[in-house]
Formats: sequence, structure tokens, C-alpha cells
Amino acid sequence: MNDRHDIEILRELARQYAEIAADPIQEERRRLWRDHNSLRPTRVPVLATYGMWNVWCREVFSDEAMSCRDPFYRSHERTLRMHLFHHEVGDDYLLEPWITVLASQQCKWGKIWGVEERHSDKVEGGAWKFLPPIAEWSDTTRLVSPRHVIDEQATARNADRLGEAIGDLLTINVDRGPACHGFQSDLSYCVTQLRGLEQLMVDMYESPRELHALMAFLRDGVLANQATAEAAGDYSATDQENQCHPYADSTLPPEPNRYGCRRGQLWNFMAAQEFELISPAMHEEFLLQYQLPILKHWGLTAYGCCENLTQKIDMLRKIPNLRIIAVTPRADVRRCAEQIGADYVVSWRPNPADMVCCQFDEGLIRRILREGLQAGRGCRVHIHLKDIETVQGEPDRLARWVRIVREETDRAAV
Repeated sequence: MNDRHDIEILRELARQYAEIAADPIQEERRRLWRDHNSLRPTRVPVLATYGMWNVWCREVFSDEAMSCRDPFYRSHERTLRMHLFHHEVGDDYLLEPWITVLASQQCKWGKIWGVEERHSDKVEGGAWKFLPPIAEWSDTTRLVSPRHVIDEQATARNADRLGEAIGDLLTINVDRGPACHGFQSDLSYCVTQLRGLEQLMVDMYESPRELHALMAFLRDGVLANQATAEAAGDYSATDQENQCHPYADSTLPPEPNRYGCRRGQLWNFMAAQEFELISPAMHEEFLLQYQLPILKHWGLTAYGCCENLTQKIDMLRKIPNLRIIAVTPRADVRRCAEQIGADYVVSWRPNPADMVCCQFDEGLIRRILREGLQAGRGCRVHIHLKDIETVQGEPDRLARWVRIVREETDRAAV
């Protein structure tokens, strides 16, 4: 295959990206997130994020919409195009002056624990039935703790290939972090992928002893995977996650290829989406007590993704390095804000269906924003629009939404 065609496309995108990443506004955003996440008063930061799993992104950034022919170059073309589009949205999203290549690891997504996580064939539109691999408790004997093993030759080959194409334009950052990171380390996701959501809820009543044993196994597996990566010097300053931007006074700023970092210098993210309907007491018994030994190794923690944590704020205060708490569409914003105060950052996530997904009702958007901003007065709030499944063929809704948010946050600050 002739690479010249793909490389020319990639180089033009990299030039555009590098120019934007070097703009002084990026440093302004770094200061904003550093101050905000350090609990200093700032204007309200705003984010509108999305991922390739969303319908509209699959349409706009599908393989068919890309110009590169080689799948390797096409994946990086997609990354650059998504970042360039995000720049046009006008929120406080940072474009860092590097592009990341993931190290080739023995542990693969969907088979972290040695068993394959399967589901039925997808129905048109995305629905499918989950087929948990741990159908019987005896199946737990098939589980294997994830090892941190990097294929150095494959990793170097991928990094060199991208570097030869655009390395003179953008730094090639190699992510050597462990497989147990983000959702693959939050235990809630892990146990549900293995056991199934409905069965997990039944297990808490009918098989608590077996479930505790499984949670302990997962906890120890995550701890060992992360400790091995740390001992190998594979954690870098870009191996951080907090669902916004991982800047703060007490953690290392993201920096490409700065290896040998300790977990205590970095941000970590955990969630409990699958435990939303579980009582605080059972949440603590079957999840949080197993998350805490993992969380204590990190510098700062962001907790929560899409789950309603209104009834669980007091419980979360047991996390010693907690800094960000998600306040999601189903949460009671006022009650959460009253409990959180200025002790933590409130990551308020208004319902994307109300904001951009189901028509674009400016009056409704402004009313919800005003009510939420009023409820969050005195808190360290940022507004994060996420899980955007569709914009009904109108991608410009995101930029329009950001402009409205800025108007409303300016109005609320007066």
C-alpha cells in the first residue's frame, strides 16, 4: 500500500492541530483548570465532550468519512479531525501539543480478566443482550489477574511509523500505562462485565460471600497491575484521568513521555454507574470498601460518571484524596451542592437530551442552566455536557450551546 497519500493527509491535519495547540489560549485554559481543580475561585469552566461510541460521531467520523486508506493512519486521522472539530465548539477543552500512541499490551479490552466479555449481535440502532462470562460461581476459577506486559517491538514499530509521518510536527507520546485504568479499574464496571447487572443485584442478597470474594479478587488484580506498571517506570505524566482536564497544584501537569511517575503524583478516576440503584450502605459494603485501597495510592480522585450520587455524598467523603464529584442528569443538583459546598469540585452534567439531543430549545436550556447555577452558588462548579448520543444532524448545536452557557454563567456571576 502506498503510504504517501495517507501521510500527506495526516501531515496537513497535524499542521493545523499543532498551530492551534500552540495558541496562547491553551495556556489560559491550563491555568483555568489548575485553579479550578485546586479549589480557587474561577469563572465556570465549560466542556462539551463526546466519544466514538455516540451515533452522530460514528456518522461524522466514520471510516467512510475519513480520507486515509490504511487503518493505522486512519485512526490517527480520526483523532486529529475530532480534536479540530472540538476546537470549533469553543468550550474550555484543551488541545495538548502531542499525539498519543497506545503501547501494545498483552491485556486487551474485553478480555482483561482472562475471560471473554461477550454480547449478542447488535440490533440496528445499537441494542444488544449481555452474555456475562461468570454465569456460575464455579466459573470464577477461570479468572486470571491482568498482567502488565508490553510488546516492546510492536509499540516501537507503531510509534516510529507515526513519528516518521508527523513527528517533526507533533511530539509522539507513547502511553505505557497499565490496562487497569479508568473504567477498567473502577471495579463497578469490571464486576458487571463479568457477572451481569441484574445478577449482580441478586448476588448482594443471595450470594454475598461469593460476591465479596470476587470483589476482593478484582481489587487485588487492579492493585497488582498498577503496582507492576509503577515499579516498571511505565506511568507517565499523561496517564491521568478525571473526565475534565487533570491539572491541579498537587499533581504533576500532563507532559508527554515523562515516565517514572508515581500514582501519588497523578489523577485517578473511578465511578459506580452500575451501583446507582444500590443503597449507600450496600454501595459501601460491596464496592467502595474495595475501591478505597486502590484510590489511596493516587494523588487526586474524581468520582462518578452517569450515576446519581445525591444520597451518597457523605459516604464519598471517606475517599481521602477526593477532589471532583459528578452531579449527573438524574441527581438533585441543589441537594448535591448543599452537601458538597466548596469542599470539592462539582462536575455538573445537565441532561444532553434537554441541551442538544432532542431539538434545540434555547428557552429550556437557559432555564435549566439558571436553576442549576443558582443551586450551585458558593460551590466550585464546572458544566460538562457529555454522553451526547445525537445532535439530529446539526453539529453546530454544540457551539451554540457553549455560547448560551457562557452568557448564562456571565449573567450568574454579576
